[in-house]
Amino acid sequence: MSLITLRIGEAFGPAPQFRSYLYASLVLAVVLFVLPWLAPVVVFSPLPVALAVAIPVLAVIAFVAYWIPLYCESITYRLTVTEVTWQRGVWFRQTGIVPYNRITNVDISQGPLMRFFSFSAVRVQTAGYSAQARAEIVLNGITDPKDLQEKIMNFVRRTGPVATGGEPEELPAADAVVEELRAIRMLLESRREK
Repeated sequence: MSLITLRIGEAFGPAPQFRSYLYASLVLAVVLFVLPWLAPVVVFSPLPVALAVAIPVLAVIAFVAYWIPLYCESITYRLTVTEVTWQRGVWFRQTGIVPYNRITNVDISQGPLMRFFSFSAVRVQTAGYSAQARAEIVLNGITDPKDLQEKIMNFVRRTGPVATGGEPEELPAADAVVEELRAIRMLLESRREK
């Protein structure tokens, strides 16, 4: 997803490689967690026991493989001038709205498998969720995460956080910043001389 094509108010979804990532995750889960115990059960058990165990497990795997594209198609994200919204779910729909003035952090995460498929997850946190390990919204399948992060943070900077009164603070003039840095340097040099 390139933000050049992203328009405010227009829905977008995860990159196509997100679906491949979910399939690869399924294959890894089956190889690492199902086959080590399923193969011996099928090989060393009587046929009725082997079938009673293997058929339900294979049905669950087939169901998840069928469900992955439906889930990917159900995911939509949207940036408006006031908020980030998301929607997902095949049978049980979930939606969420996070106003920019409640956002405290926008982080990018990328595991090794995500890196292989060339996408990231953008995690949007709010003041209420910042003490928790999980984010308020996770935008999965983003191929250009830094641009999306910067776009969201630009909206956050314009609106200002609610926790500080809701009004954005005026940035200090460049001259005031330079003067403050000079004062800090002088203080550090005077301490070094002692």
